[in-house]
Amino acid sequence: MEYDKSKPVHANPEDGWHGVVAPGSRFPPESGRYHLYIGYFCPFAHRANLVRILKGLDSAIDISVVKAYPKGEAGWSFPGAKGPNDTYEGSTSDKLFGSKYLHEVYFRADKDYKGKYSVPFLWDIKGDTAVNNESLELLRWLQTGFNEILPEGSPERNLNLYPEHLRAKIDEVSKWMTRDLNSGVYKAGFARDQATYEQGVIPVFAALNQLEQLIHKNGGPYILGKDLTELDILAYATAIRFDVAYVQHFKCNLGTIRGDYPVIHEWLKNLYWNVKGFRETTNFKHIKENYTKSHHDINPLAITPLGPYPDIESGVDLEFGNIKPGVIAHSAVLEQQKTLPVV
Repeated sequence: MEYDKSKPVHANPEDGWHGVVAPGSRFPPESGRYHLYIGYFCPFAHRANLVRILKGLDSAIDISVVKAYPKGEAGWSFPGAKGPNDTYEGSTSDKLFGSKYLHEVYFRADKDYKGKYSVPFLWDIKGDTAVNNESLELLRWLQTGFNEILPEGSPERNLNLYPEHLRAKIDEVSKWMTRDLNSGVYKAGFARDQATYEQGVIPVFAALNQLEQLIHKNGGPYILGKDLTELDILAYATAIRFDVAYVQHFKCNLGTIRGDYPVIHEWLKNLYWNVKGFRETTNFKHIKENYTKSHHDINPLAITPLGPYPDIESGVDLEFGNIKPGVIAHSAVLEQQKTLPVV
């Protein structure tokens, strides 16, 4: 991947971090030099952590995992922030600095920082500074940035989620996928009035209708056929949260993946059960409890539904050609779908 060496890593206190790990850059690839801060609940952090595993970088880049809730004014916290009894299964301490809150790590890089204390957040241990906190940027260059430290000829080194022959299609699909599906669930979920909610939720299901057709047309097992690409990462991080969180919590209830989208359902189950990295980076407890216990204006009693059960169903049918694609035939959804590029 080409990267812009002239682009500031961090232009000012309002800016995030945009560093790139690459040979010859300010941040050269070295095992053990970088540390990734994530939350298992966050679909954007999920992207980066998933590529980390797919590329075989789990031993080269360690992680610290914030608690799923509460967020509060201080932002995401680590176990122990409120005392020795402040524990949360699956989260970790800040392995680098022992911080109570993630914002403390951000302020180590810029004491005047005024942006969000978000995950993912990649830290350069040797340089004692932040590298990157933009998930789409991490998704792209983590695929190649550490290749020179991976074994020559290994599947992990050879893995390319943005292959030359599929780039035009990936760029076309990712445009509406990130806008209408990945971000769309949040537009619907955080809407403050009926009209805004409907403007948000309709594109979500238009995108799901389109994704159902796209996987079916290409025959699986991945979105564009036989090649695992960035699109699978982008879609998975939202789809795996859809039935267990977005349907009820964000009111994206025109349909469910397991009940209305049989093609997406098989694609999703195959990734979770059969492709290394997907199940290992998915934590349903963190996902469900984050959404239901940290958005008090949406769910003031912080009650987490027990369902759906199971979190994800078992059994995978890869004969996509034998599956009749599903569709949410709401008139507004179908009209919105017409505005998307032809599958």
